[in-house]
Amino acid sequence: MNTNDFTDLKLFITGPTYIRPEVRQAGCLPEFGHRDSEAVKRFGSIFTNLATLAGLPENSDYKVAVINGSGTCAMETAVRSLAGPDDTVLSVSIGAFGDLFHKLAVLNGKRTEALHYEPGQAMDLASLERALDEVKPSLVLLTHNETSTGVTNDVAAAVALVHSRGALAAVDGVSIFGGAPLDLPTMQPDIYLTATQKSLGLPAGFGLAFAGPKAVAKAETVPNKGWITDLTAHLGRAAKLQTLTTPNTSLANQMAVQLDYIINQEGMEKRFARHIAMRDRVHEFVNSLDGFELFAPEGYRSPTVTCVQVPEPLKTVQLKAIKETMRNKGYLFDPGYGKLNTAMEGAGKQPVFRIGHMGDTSMAMVDAFLATLGPVLKEASAG
Repeated sequence: MNTNDFTDLKLFITGPTYIRPEVRQAGCLPEFGHRDSEAVKRFGSIFTNLATLAGLPENSDYKVAVINGSGTCAMETAVRSLAGPDDTVLSVSIGAFGDLFHKLAVLNGKRTEALHYEPGQAMDLASLERALDEVKPSLVLLTHNETSTGVTNDVAAAVALVHSRGALAAVDGVSIFGGAPLDLPTMQPDIYLTATQKSLGLPAGFGLAFAGPKAVAKAETVPNKGWITDLTAHLGRAAKLQTLTTPNTSLANQMAVQLDYIINQEGMEKRFARHIAMRDRVHEFVNSLDGFELFAPEGYRSPTVTCVQVPEPLKTVQLKAIKETMRNKGYLFDPGYGKLNTAMEGAGKQPVFRIGHMGDTSMAMVDAFLATLGPVLKEASAG
């Protein structure tokens, strides 16, 4: 195989994200047995540092699980483990990945109702309250950061509302965890779900779950959870600083190194401040372009991904051409979530593109990307 043909592009998509050379190199550290004492050397610090990133104090009643697979695997674990045969699930979607959460519930045979918002909108608490009173769910599926639209929800307020109706709250935080402060004891979701390949600056391969006491208790009562989607089984192994099934040991080595870097070298506050600074720089860039608009409403704009609505005459076909132009310049440009753009153009609306600014991407990298992208966008929009 000619690996010289593997192009090393600078990724400005919304995941996978840029991997630091030190993290790439950590993938070459020794493999190990996942039931051996060597595993504890990796997963001991992994579990500790994940809890720190989530804002959990020592002896917290939240339990952390590392789930082989993707963030979707963690989301499906929550659906299968927290909704029994007599329960109703309410899925609250503001975009494609909220729709995915809904799909997981439906395909797993859960009795499911949907509260859907137009793409680009944030969740509205008044309509959520009405839906809770009408549906009377046992489990509510929420999105913290909608990757397809760049919208961040006020999840803490939504969780409080869900709890006021006696339901459990499951939160998808796949594209924001590690890129913004997270105080789980204050937010109090019953389960918070994320993954490695976005703001943590790691390859894909692990889903992550932070389960509160009510979720743990509920999972113990739900039948037919499967095996790799059984939260109780995952937490049983996590108590031994292990994974339920054989992990990617290369990724575990990388994760141990990267989380140590985030906590003890870069520092959480600096990391989160860098994400805000990169977001603001991207917003300045978008505002400097004639006719281009930020898709997310002010006050709900993601610190990790920016979605941009383009002016006429640009369409999806031109955005895909821009992707190839940027590829030739050494960058992987994101021409927008495909199904979203198809639906928007079908409704007579202008499509969007996305800029991922998360993980270990630096301000210098963002500046170089924007300096290259600006002339390409201006030329394309000029017709």
